[in-house]
Amino acid sequence: MRIQYLFILLILASCQKEQKKNLIADASSSETTKISAIANKTVTEEKALRTDTIFLSNEKNAEFTHILANLTELKADKDSILTSKFRLDFYQNKTKVTSSRITITNYEKGSEWGGSSGLTNASGKNSSFIQIGFGYPACGYTHENYLYYLKNQNLQLVHQWQSMSDSGWGTWTEFVSDASGNDPESFYCKTVSFEPGDDDNEDSGIVTYSDSISFSLKGNRWKKKLLSAKDKPYFEKKMSFNEFHNQQ
Repeated sequence: MRIQYLFILLILASCQKEQKKNLIADASSSETTKISAIANKTVTEEKALRTDTIFLSNEKNAEFTHILANLTELKADKDSILTSKFRLDFYQNKTKVTSSRITITNYEKGSEWGGSSGLTNASGKNSSFIQIGFGYPACGYTHENYLYYLKNQNLQLVHQWQSMSDSGWGTWTEFVSDASGNDPESFYCKTVSFEPGDDDNEDSGIVTYSDSISFSLKGNRWKKKLLSAKDKPYFEKKMSFNEFHNQQ
């Protein structure tokens, strides 16, 4: 959950609580049951229009990993909506080990990358899980998020989702695992949404859970399965603003 808090803390610092209406963006989760590898070491590398460095961990005794995010293409359609293509180069101890290619629509100029190592806060220093996110650092903007698994130079995009936060309201994905310290062989995630209620009470909102997904390791590949009806909340509760955030 580190990357969610990374972006939430950044956004909370620049927003006022009064800006809370008409701000919830839809979050999307893939329901594919088998996830394909996207690393490609043989494709000729395009010239980067811009390169950003994503630092993941510099903890003592941790394997030093960072990513170079290379913007390789940026195009606008007839409605001036920008589509961007990135090549993500993964480095371990200053050596490039593999690459991944992603496409992001609705690109916002001024957007920034962030990242962290590990699936949850209980993950070990040398976790094979990597979370990265990309978005404009301001209230109400949708961020693109990616969960990778990098082990023995083999890279897999395990899951991707969108998140948005505005003054403590928003939607994001939470990962849950029973493993402590070591990488799990199974885990699950859910989409969490906290929106203002319909009663115009500034101090209360509605929390919902949706898109519960299980992940299991088969050999060296992760498979996932949607456990709830897609895009349909399976839990809903009215809570005060402080109550919700005090339990996080």
